[in-house]
Amino acid sequence: MTAFPIQFSRSPFLTTPSRRRWLQQSAALVLGSGVGSASAAPALSFGITPVVLEDRLGLWRRWSACLERISAVGITVRPYSAYRQVIDGLHQGNLDAAWLCGYPYVLRRDELELLAAPLWCGQPRYHGYVIAREQGRHHDWSALQGCTFAYADPLSNSGYLVVRHWLRQRGHDPQRFFGRSFFTYAHRHVIEAVTSGLADAGAVDGYVWEWLALRHPERVRGTQVIWRSPPFAFPPLVVRRSLPAVQRQALAQALWTMASDAEGAAVLADLQLDGFVPAKASWYDPIERMAREAA
Repeated sequence: MTAFPIQFSRSPFLTTPSRRRWLQQSAALVLGSGVGSASAAPALSFGITPVVLEDRLGLWRRWSACLERISAVGITVRPYSAYRQVIDGLHQGNLDAAWLCGYPYVLRRDELELLAAPLWCGQPRYHGYVIAREQGRHHDWSALQGCTFAYADPLSNSGYLVVRHWLRQRGHDPQRFFGRSFFTYAHRHVIEAVTSGLADAGAVDGYVWEWLALRHPERVRGTQVIWRSPPFAFPPLVVRRSLPAVQRQALAQALWTMASDAEGAAVLADLQLDGFVPAKASWYDPIERMAREAA
């Protein structure tokens, strides 16, 4: 697997109370943003998905309000339940920007422009994790063959692509390696599927697992990380290429300077991020190559 270059079956996860709360709170999040902007222009639509930290809607309100204040650009945050919906929204012009995964970004490079990449532990990179139950028998890749496996999203790098690529590179058919596989449409739900026994193992974003391990250790209790991928560029923030340059630059500048703003720094601390930096398209080339090889 190429390293980071800096220096099934479809069976949706059962509806859970937390997922219902996500859907119920979505309208409140949309209505709670984009108010009182210094700009008279219509608010820009910013898409997020529960593949990130689904239960932190209040934090996303603070984040968008801070970004709006610094940039003087009205912002409406719109939650979606899958990356496909975000990509479609950007393609159709219903969304102006999004916090996206590197995998869908490289699939739509011609339509999207990078705004920024988050810094986590001082670097704009993260790892994909494969997790399993601590008391289970699935402690390595050989033991995973024939197991029930949970993926996050079919357009997730860490929650889908890296696993398929790893298997293909070692001569396995990803469609046949696991006895059963399904999508949960949130990394946190992959963890829940493993802890509850609905899945023997699963693929998650290492940042999400580590965030929960620090802030809510009870949610990852009973799971163990059995594999870490090579590092990849952190999921980027993007805009559609047709967005006016003045708005694009205002958003980018606000992200790059958020760490020096008092409220922005507080929001970043809650996200366990150090800030945002200008993202380079070449950082995501390894994901693009991996997508071709895993096809």
